[in-house]
Amino acid sequence: MAFKAGSLVHWNYFLAIERDVEVLSRYVEFDESNFDCFSIEIARILLAAGAEVDVVCKQLCRMTESDSNAGNIRQYRGKLINAIAGIANFEVTIARFGLTLKPWDEWRNDPGVPFWWTAYNKVKHQRDSHYDRANLKNALNSVAGLFVLVLYFYQSFALWGGLSPSAQLFGVTGVHDLGIDPTNGNHRYQIEAIQEVKAQCNGDSAQT
Repeated sequence: MAFKAGSLVHWNYFLAIERDVEVLSRYVEFDESNFDCFSIEIARILLAAGAEVDVVCKQLCRMTESDSNAGNIRQYRGKLINAIAGIANFEVTIARFGLTLKPWDEWRNDPGVPFWWTAYNKVKHQRDSHYDRANLKNALNSVAGLFVLVLYFYQSFALWGGLSPSAQLFGVTGVHDLGIDPTNGNHRYQIEAIQEVKAQCNGDSAQT
């Protein structure tokens, strides 16, 4: 899939959410002891990231199969776990606060619903009884999950440092980190190619 310069709408949307997360860090210390902290602002970040995850997952599924009709998190897993071999083990860092997250870790096993995705749906549909799930842990992992998806979606840009401006808070580790491109000052990421998959996606319609 080719993209025109200036068409990186999902990267720009991720950066907008990341900026909100960065502002939040001035008021809530990003530490595991604060992971249960919840608020209206954290809920807003969780809902924004979760909704965009849904959008990007659909597009990634169509990259693996053009007529894909995958429409929920279990169906997304059914498509993407085979197309993107390393996604379940992908680590995201928030180095400024010494945090490492694996937002897609649950995808290693079926049915593989990430805990933060369940929280997103609970806060979206049953906020009156599950407002406390709009907490720091779920919000950070949802944004980290979006970060991973967007890197795969724009993998060619990620490789040569074309994702501009660079992410300021979220980063990658190990083989995924290619450092800074000296020609443009942007981060470069090693992202494995998405494989075309023709297998049937899981028909389970459950989303939480």
